[in-house]
Amino acid sequence: MTVPDPGPISPRFLTQDDRITIADGLQSKLPVKEIAGLVGKSFQTVYREIQRGTKPDGRYQPWWAHNQALLRRHRPKDQKIRRSEPLRVLVQEKLSEKWSPQQISRFLTRTHPDEPGMQVCTETVYQALFAGLLGHRPGKLRTGRTRRKKQRRGVPSPNKIKNMTLIHHRPAEVNDRKTAGHWEGDLIIGQGQGSAIGTLVERTTRYVQLVHLPDGWKAPQVRNAIATQTAHLPAQLRKTLTWDQGRELTLHEEIEAFTGFRIYFCEPHSPWQRGTNENTNGLLRQYFPKGTDLSLHTARDLRAVARQLNDRPRIILGDNTPAQAMRDCLKRPLTR
Repeated sequence: MTVPDPGPISPRFLTQDDRITIADGLQSKLPVKEIAGLVGKSFQTVYREIQRGTKPDGRYQPWWAHNQALLRRHRPKDQKIRRSEPLRVLVQEKLSEKWSPQQISRFLTRTHPDEPGMQVCTETVYQALFAGLLGHRPGKLRTGRTRRKKQRRGVPSPNKIKNMTLIHHRPAEVNDRKTAGHWEGDLIIGQGQGSAIGTLVERTTRYVQLVHLPDGWKAPQVRNAIATQTAHLPAQLRKTLTWDQGRELTLHEEIEAFTGFRIYFCEPHSPWQRGTNENTNGLLRQYFPKGTDLSLHTARDLRAVARQLNDRPRIILGDNTPAQAMRDCLKRPLTR
């Protein structure tokens, strides 16, 4: 059956001409990465196309592959979450427990391996949320957003902190994430910049600690709070701390002297250099929404939130929890 071709709905989709180029490249035994350059797509896209578009007899025929792609694209399709009440109830239950769509998707795949009707991808959960199939939308996602928004990068500002050591001088072992003791830190700011909570996350285990700042978040208060919060950690778990160039860490040399951390600073407006901490702050905004007074939360509240995050499974840890990962690290011989 030949399916009418309405044309690509986005430049990221392969056209029939692209598939002809892929077939010619395969016929000429070109490397997949070279074929990807010819069609202007990533090599992963071409790999997936070859895998999905190859016929049962092992041949890649561009017209057949294009026809199959059009059949897969055909809309509308019946939504699993709409037609399956057990699936919908289970997804709602996990959302109420503050699981992310990614964690829900992996959980369903793990617990229902032989039931395709009880498995959904992450995007399906997001679309069901945005379409209102899972109840009232605001507050269902940890971000609190009801739609995706574009990301913007800021404009670098002049350096204002003396004697900083930039992230480029950080030891190579920090990037390997093979040894514990390397942390990333930041503040989440409350309404009118009148309150704040400090966030610390260990890069290898993703273990989270929240820093209570009841007296404000100027440099002296942050210095004292970090020293107090990390005092219980073994010395081997206080190796490095990476922060942005916020003025709250003006007294970084005193923090190093009090705690034993070696502090490194990111470049201005480069949050991806502390990606683990940025991700953690996004999770925390479900508990501490933007525009609210963070001074209302006690130290006990912060411990409860940190405990919940540390007991939540993470795909990067093989669906273990940060608490489990930290316990495993503490059981191993530690060296500084």
